[in-house]
Amino acid sequence: MDSLRQETDADAPEVEGLYDICFSPDRHRLSSYQLRGGVRPIAQLCQVAHDDQGALVGAIRYWPVHVGDADALLLGPIAVHPARQGTGLGRLLIGQTVALAQKQGWTRIMLVGDEPYYGRFGFEVLPNVVMPPPTDPARVLGFTKDTDAWIGIAGAVRKFSRSDL
Repeated sequence: MDSLRQETDADAPEVEGLYDICFSPDRHRLSSYQLRGGVRPIAQLCQVAHDDQGALVGAIRYWPVHVGDADALLLGPIAVHPARQGTGLGRLLIGQTVALAQKQGWTRIMLVGDEPYYGRFGFEVLPNVVMPPPTDPARVLGFTKDTDAWIGIAGAVRKFSRSDL
């Protein structure tokens, strides 16, 4: 059985290694990374999963962003070790952390990803929310299940400044 816990600073090198395996070291060039640079993630929502032998098998992080005049969370990256993909671990990471974010009062959660995959978790395309280029607008998704938090929210996604934290 996998165990989830909050990521610590000591986990960072291993988590970054997992992200390299799952995405590639070039992932830092993606537009979502423009929004993360110099901003600390929301520590309580950054979770890691270890298997029974203690090996890191999954990780998820969340970052604060501005969308128009509103605050939101940017989910990602989320990674599940290739040997564990298709086992429900991604569903567990997303489900538990979205619920935790909502308990902490975050009403808007977004990500950049494939709607056919993330739609089953309650994410839908946000047609009025614009990520930095070159993001495909069809991949800008917001958590909408049982919430109207995205109604009337529009505009560019911007980085949180240090004074915002």
